[in-house]
Amino acid sequence: MSLAITYLSTPLGWLRLEGESMGLSRLDFVEGPSSDTINSESLQRAIEQLNEYFEGTRKEFKLYLSPSGTHFQKNVWAAVSRIPYGATCSYEDIAKALGDIKVIRAAAAANGRNPLPIVIPCHRIIGKDGSLTGYSGGLWRKKWLLELESREKQPTLW
Repeated sequence: MSLAITYLSTPLGWLRLEGESMGLSRLDFVEGPSSDTINSESLQRAIEQLNEYFEGTRKEFKLYLSPSGTHFQKNVWAAVSRIPYGATCSYEDIAKALGDIKVIRAAAAANGRNPLPIVIPCHRIIGKDGSLTGYSGGLWRKKWLLELESREKQPTLW
């Protein structure tokens, strides 16, 4: 498997995309591109879909993903991936979807380690009271993403 790294300028700043033949494995908010770009053509589909998302024409990503994480983290990320565009839910909702209300804190920690923000839409997790909660890219980015998606408001998932 050969590693690919590229950078994408977005309305939220620069994103660093990393992947291999098995799929997109990391997406990070960064200050700007660096010289570590490698074989960026293999990430072209991800770039196209992210651009469509930011333009408001894509509501669902159709990408091969290969995030690194524990079995539990991957289960949390799969649950988060089922939150539809424009919808939100709480960590309690995620814990219930996983079948165990007692895993709220563990689900929050796993969500905080999401290596593919935006694509695995962790920005759609909000406080039970409707407040914004932490986001790896900063709350201003989370607010921006939720506002982008709220242009076509949908009901909450759970």
